[in-house]
Amino acid sequence: MPLSIAIVGLPNVGKSTLFNALLKEQQALAANYPFATIEPNVGVVPVPDSRLEKLAPIVHTSTLKPATVEFVDIAGLVAGASKGEGLGNQFLSYIRETSAICHVIRAFEDSDIIREGSTDPINDLRVIRLELQLADLATLQKQAQPKGAADREFKERWQVIQAFTQTIEQEQPIFRTIKENSTGLPTEFLEKVAKDLNLLTAKDELFVVNVSEGQLQKGAAQLTQDYAKELSVMPDQIIVMCNKIESELASLSDEDRQLYLHELGLEQSGLDRLITAAYKTLKLQSFLTAGELEVRAWTIRQGTTAQKAAGVIHTDFEKRFISAKIVSFDDFLHYQGWKGVKESGKIRAEGRDYIMQEGDVVEFMIGK
Repeated sequence: MPLSIAIVGLPNVGKSTLFNALLKEQQALAANYPFATIEPNVGVVPVPDSRLEKLAPIVHTSTLKPATVEFVDIAGLVAGASKGEGLGNQFLSYIRETSAICHVIRAFEDSDIIREGSTDPINDLRVIRLELQLADLATLQKQAQPKGAADREFKERWQVIQAFTQTIEQEQPIFRTIKENSTGLPTEFLEKVAKDLNLLTAKDELFVVNVSEGQLQKGAAQLTQDYAKELSVMPDQIIVMCNKIESELASLSDEDRQLYLHELGLEQSGLDRLITAAYKTLKLQSFLTAGELEVRAWTIRQGTTAQKAAGVIHTDFEKRFISAKIVSFDDFLHYQGWKGVKESGKIRAEGRDYIMQEGDVVEFMIGK
């Protein structure tokens, strides 16, 4: 599924360091000067999921395939990017192709690393958001007003465009207009117009606040609350981490990583928290398949039907869908596999319109 998150921020705030840590290898160029990253680097990152390790011995397999999220490392934006400054037009086009935005914000002090426009978290975020808003305004102003006997949908589309334009002129992101929706039109229609126009500020947001190791000792939970208040966003959108530490953690074995995290007083790495948050931000969930060949988590959007979910495995499965055998993860674990859940009557036969739930263990019945 083409679902991805753009890593965005001013130059030298730690974007490429974060991306390198995500991939556990130096695939992006993390250099101490602006525009070290020219072409976007793309990485597919596994979503942490302990359920797979619990299912594997039950079905006698050693092959585990977790769900994934795609991250795109985009070169640093600068003031004036919406007008082409600093290769801005090119970089903005890369952001348009992604599903959500992860703002990387610099909160650490280091005299050895050039700031290149970065001053403090609030102003840095304001600069980036303003450039995204100006780019959206330019897109909206290019849209043609309906004339004469235009059909109803065209007129409603223009009503949405006017609402979006007013939002941008008030220096607000379009996603707020969609969520608050006072147009009288279905929210799904607003989302469709925003998607058709590839509007940048309609995308969901995450925030990585890049702090120093010394700052992190204050505690990630407290820092999260502090920065959520400072940036006026929800705490579950904020991931406070030290990108330098995350890069070091990424090079360690699992055992050494846990020891290092314990020394730092952390239960989970910042990367794991980011990946999990990204999965939720994109409104995704997983269903599981378990057999001797592999245990696998498959990515679907929340609200997906069983028939559509079958199509994620193979497009022909959606066309030839008959039914789905559904078991909850807890029941599958408790009764030790397909034989046990069958004998205990825990398998449900669901039709094509069944709405998939997080963690469903599934076997699809497919016709010829």
